[in-house]
Amino acid sequence: MSEYQYYELQAIDRPLTAKEMSELRSCSTRARITPTSFVNDYSWGSFKGNVDAWMETYFDAFLYLANWGTHVLKLRLPSRLLDPATAKKYCGGGSATVREKAGKVILSFMSEDEEGGDWIEGDGQLSSMISVRAELARGDLRALYLGWLIRAQTGELGDEELEPPVPPGLGELSTSLVSLAEFLRIDRDMLHVAAESSRQLGNTDVDRDAVRAWVGKLAAKNKDELLANLIVDFDRALVTELLQRFLKERAAGGEGPAVAGRTVGQLLEAAGTYTEERIRIEAEKRAEEKACREREAAAAREKHLGSLVGREATLWTEVDGLIATRQPRSYDQAVKILVDLRDIDALGKGGDFRLRIEALRQAQTRKPSFIERLRKAGL
Repeated sequence: MSEYQYYELQAIDRPLTAKEMSELRSCSTRARITPTSFVNDYSWGSFKGNVDAWMETYFDAFLYLANWGTHVLKLRLPSRLLDPATAKKYCGGGSATVREKAGKVILSFMSEDEEGGDWIEGDGQLSSMISVRAELARGDLRALYLGWLIRAQTGELGDEELEPPVPPGLGELSTSLVSLAEFLRIDRDMLHVAAESSRQLGNTDVDRDAVRAWVGKLAAKNKDELLANLIVDFDRALVTELLQRFLKERAAGGEGPAVAGRTVGQLLEAAGTYTEERIRIEAEKRAEEKACREREAAAAREKHLGSLVGREATLWTEVDGLIATRQPRSYDQAVKILVDLRDIDALGKGGDFRLRIEALRQAQTRKPSFIERLRKAGL
């Protein structure tokens, strides 16, 4: 198998300058570089840049995959939108890590598959998960929990370690979070069991009138400062920060994340039990569906044979005519009719099938391809 590595980085909060694009170009002459992205793939050679340094300086998202099974996703957010201490409760090392640099939080998620897995092209993978960053910025911690779950699944955590608070909505993941779970190869049964302790997400819509009422309660001085910062600095993170504040205050008094209570060992055991039960139920369903198909096929067969009863002489004549053509397709059709005649005889509605098929074999010994078809059909 040939080598395949894919690198993609995206700038979201601000575009790259011409100078920055030139700096990136010095690391690769063939990469596709735009004011918002850097994309390159390798069938030979290797990446000459420093991803960690680039994430600190230029980019807000990074995706890497290789056909030997490595998947990596990195996301960068302002630390005022994602508390580093909160993130570290979930992403404490190994397959999910967090680090802080110059007022930014950089999350790293990684999945390894020693068998390599299926061949997956990189194009479109990062786009399918990029919304995870915006969800995190709004205060949605489900991506962090997925990071903790992959650590538990891969054996990086001890059986007695307690899970962190379970965020709401784990059983109703967004499309981007589903893509993240699949990218990290999180076991679906493990995720199902984990979601049993997660309350429903509830209403996530932002009502304009509700926002207007909330803004109206802000102190005038505070509003003036916010507007000035938006106009002068064009600070996109400030908009998200305000939205996060609104959502938190709207949810004040409601239920927060479920309190941690299960151990890693309990989750793994529950996932194993659920897997066994799911496999049993699926096997029973397949068996039931197979039995149903067989009953339907038997009924259809019986109806078909019933329609042929009384026409045996005509069918034998038709068989003789088909054999006389010496054409493979006609031989196949003749054998099909002979099978019908045999089954009619088995129902006690024929009478002399065995004698007639033996006579037919004797008469057609010089047609080996036809005789072989009879053998395969059990005639």
